[in-house]
Amino acid sequence: MGFLGIPTRSSEPRVRRTTPEDFIRSGSGVWASVRRLLELPVTSYYIVLFATLALTALGLIMVLSASSIVSYDGGEGSSFTLFNRQLVFALIGLFMMFTLSLAPLRFWRFIAGPAIILGMLLQVLPFIPGLGQTVNGSTSWVEIGGVQAQPAEFVKVALALWLGVFLANKATKLHSIRELMPAVAVLGIVLGFILYGRDLGTGIIIMGLALGALFVGGVPWRYFFAALAAILAVVAVMVLTSANRMARIKAMFTGGDSAQMDALGQHWQSNHGLFALASGGWFGVGLGASREKWSWLPEAHNDFIFAIIGEELGLVGSFIVILLFLVLGYGLIRILMRTDDRFVQATTAGVFVWLIGQAAVNIGVVAGVLPVIGVPLPLVSYGGSALIATLIAVGMMLSFARAEAGALEAMRAQSSRVRRSLAVLARRPARRK
Repeated sequence: MGFLGIPTRSSEPRVRRTTPEDFIRSGSGVWASVRRLLELPVTSYYIVLFATLALTALGLIMVLSASSIVSYDGGEGSSFTLFNRQLVFALIGLFMMFTLSLAPLRFWRFIAGPAIILGMLLQVLPFIPGLGQTVNGSTSWVEIGGVQAQPAEFVKVALALWLGVFLANKATKLHSIRELMPAVAVLGIVLGFILYGRDLGTGIIIMGLALGALFVGGVPWRYFFAALAAILAVVAVMVLTSANRMARIKAMFTGGDSAQMDALGQHWQSNHGLFALASGGWFGVGLGASREKWSWLPEAHNDFIFAIIGEELGLVGSFIVILLFLVLGYGLIRILMRTDDRFVQATTAGVFVWLIGQAAVNIGVVAGVLPVIGVPLPLVSYGGSALIATLIAVGMMLSFARAEAGALEAMRAQSSRVRRSLAVLARRPARRK
């Protein structure tokens, strides 16, 4: 204080207080950068690629953890047997994904017809004696040279592709039911084989895939709702005529009622899936430390791998998996919204419902909000057919993302900058010690 109590200017520099306006201004700069990043034509490509690679890597880690006991106890004498197979499937699938991502749109249009014909022919194989295999009550598998495969997984790719081409070619004729009959016939044949093999879970996913393509493909509302009603009727008949499926639905509603619970029957798998999720807590019991994988939880490395994720990685790990699927779904929606090509839109919608819808169904089953349905968690569960088919579909989506206006030029410019940077580093003389 100065003379007469008048405050004097301090010699120390005054520190300016941060105001709310400063936070807004700084935040707006960040959000502006994010918006500019999201507006780039290559963003869709990298979003889908990142989510796919992250889920595949996480899937390999969790398959190793969840299958280690089953592999060792299966007579192989090694905890890495199933993991090694899944690793080979992943490498094959990733190679196909990156290769197909370079394909132009005309390639996909050209192969759509042969792909769906080949897919329908492959569906006959599970019913050939000596070749087809029945697994968990479903006759949808073939075994060749000791390797099992599920043709229906590849039919998903072919059906999404063919429906996209069909709806694009019929864009001006979709109001005529006669023009839509080829799609009805193809879908009926595909579903007929799957449902005849008693694989309702895969059938539901394929029906959802078809509805997604029809919804975006411009089919009139009356035909869309008629298709939805027909699908619901088929599912209802399949459920009501099967004592096993009715028991699964009953188990879903009576899971918490000890008086009605069949702890050693239909409730066993769903209950142990919930036990695994509940015991994980926030951060899990630790990677590899699951107790349910010691032959308590059936299909721990396959359909119920999300339960092992919840047990070993906790709520945080489970949330990360869900977040990665949301990122993947967002990338697919970007591809769909940033194009005017009806073929790309319808095909992408079908793949979106397949991958994101199947993930939602799988997680819902493990969480006990849906009856037990035998569908794997895409990119994460064990299974060569499902993993390779999914990566082929992602390769197709990456090809669509590269076809976005300006995307290919931007990727070439990025590649050129990287090459120039590497050339500069190569010419830089090494430092002497």
